[in-house]
Amino acid sequence: MNQVKLFSLKMNDGYFMPLLGLGTSASKVVKSEVEKAVMRAIDVGYHHIDSAYIYQNEEEIGRAIQMKLADGTVKRGDLFLTTKLWNTLFHLESVQTCLESSLRKLQLSYVDLYLIHSPTALKPGEDPIPEDTHGNITFDTVDLCITWEALEKCKDAGLTKSIGVSNFNHKQLEKILNKPGLKYKPVCNQVECHPYLNQSKLLEFCESKDILLIAYAPLGSDLRKKWVKKENQVLLQDPVLNAIAEKHRRTSPQVALRYQLQQGVVALAKSFSEKRIKENFQVFEFQLTLEDMECLDGLNRNIRYFDCGEFAHHPDYPFHEEC
Repeated sequence: MNQVKLFSLKMNDGYFMPLLGLGTSASKVVKSEVEKAVMRAIDVGYHHIDSAYIYQNEEEIGRAIQMKLADGTVKRGDLFLTTKLWNTLFHLESVQTCLESSLRKLQLSYVDLYLIHSPTALKPGEDPIPEDTHGNITFDTVDLCITWEALEKCKDAGLTKSIGVSNFNHKQLEKILNKPGLKYKPVCNQVECHPYLNQSKLLEFCESKDILLIAYAPLGSDLRKKWVKKENQVLLQDPVLNAIAEKHRRTSPQVALRYQLQQGVVALAKSFSEKRIKENFQVFEFQLTLEDMECLDGLNRNIRYFDCGEFAHHPDYPFHEEC
């Protein structure tokens, strides 16, 4: 088995997803830094890069990928690229157009994974909403099953190898799974997941349906960000997490990431620091004990850093459900 598959999980469509990915959502980071981070990550050994239409940095990610392909660091088949459909583009005629736009920016003929970014549709024509603002938005109601059919067509057209969802609760996943004429199951559900929000019930549901869980914000979040509730605690300052890290002579981010991997959860580690990118990739060099895992499980407080409160009155807002 090659190096990529060794540190990967098999999806329900037969393709493999690398266990550790680089997250690239960063509204306050200069776009050139995103480009550098992607190149550094590929040099270190990352093969999984997570992007999205709304991140507005697909061009920079595309340039980084093309440079690493050109210099022979990786081949296209070694890389796993994700992008996502934004909430204003859920209507049938817009889905493939959005993906084709992303592919032009990424300078690719296909992505490995295309996701519905969240279930909360917005009126077409709304400007993209930066992740750190709460402007006036207009909700739309689009049947998620219709949107899913459009993703299936993108897969059939060869524009993406796999299709999945993000920020869906178990009822919304069931709606897709129970859709008459379903052609392809979602391969994954990408959600906020970390020791303070371990998503154990959602993980159990997804495992029962052969759907991978992907953790974004596996290290929690910086409370200085505008959209994060100030009463939340900082995960990486947790004494239990830090004690486990000290025992293993590792960093607290490494332990938080390793926790996800040992649960069979794919983790997206976002960093633009060369040092931290390298450190995060060292999660494959150690293992947590059963006692460590139980202690980390015990940290769950259902703390959600990204509650998307501006969407709370949307009929498809996913976080009113426990999982």
